Amino acid sequence: MFSIGEAYDAFMGRWSRRLAPLLVQFAAVADGDYVLDVGSGTGSLTVAVAAVAPTSRIVGVDLSASYVAVARQRHQSDRVQFEVGDAQHLQFGEAMFDATLSLLILNFVPDPEKALNEMARVTRSGGTIAAAVWDYGGEMEMLRAFWDEAIALTSDADAKDERHMRFSRKGDLAELWRTQHLKDVFETALIIETPFVSFDDYWSPFLAQQGPAGAHVATLSPHHREQLRLRLRRRLLGDRPDGPVMLRARAWAVRGTVSRRH
Repeated sequence: MFSIGEAYDAFMGRWSRRLAPLLVQFAAVADGDYVLDVGSGTGSLTVAVAAVAPTSRIVGVDLSASYVAVARQRHQSDRVQFEVGDAQHLQFGEAMFDATLSLLILNFVPDPEKALNEMARVTRSGGTIAAAVWDYGGEMEMLRAFWDEAIALTSDADAKDERHMRFSRKGDLAELWRTQHLKDVFETALIIETPFVSFDDYWSPFLAQQGPAGAHVATLSPHHREQLRLRLRRRLLGDRPDGPVMLRARAWAVRGTVSRRH
């Protein structure tokens, strides 16, 4: 039986591990920087920072104690620490960090403006704040396929489709960054591909009730769940036997520089 953290890792961790190095590169994290990872999950972004910045110190903060427990177990280093904390109320002093990063969580934060304000508060003047969110309505094929077929099966699923989430469209994150008076704001697309060894490798993580998609699967009757599984299998495999599947994903990423204290 998976813990919540392990279930998340099976569902989204394989994607975040591939996306994280691209965000670190985009944010131009320098070796020796003191870095904060907001919404660190099971540690994908923190580890990506540590890999390219071997003398840096990194702090990962996540609201989920289960995620933090998995991260601590998997990523033990004197330079890395993980703490339970709320992005909207960061327990750090002003201007502590050289860079503050956030991967795939801002759209789930109840008050993202407050979270970004906190990220700016704890980042030094001239420091970088960067984040990324999936393009749920476009090229995040794992979830786009899921929601297209879920809606075709039961139209009320449309209200749950993650394409309605904030910051998932081009320009959304950049607009948020500008509201916080960050300068040199720049947004770009980060694109990755992720392999699945079989259709079950794609489908089974949805059964662990992770994210809006997993929560939707949990509400379905056994009949509708099986119908959704078959629809997705046809979509991804067509008429061919079970085998590997490669899916593409695009995230929108933004960075900006702190120009004043909050």
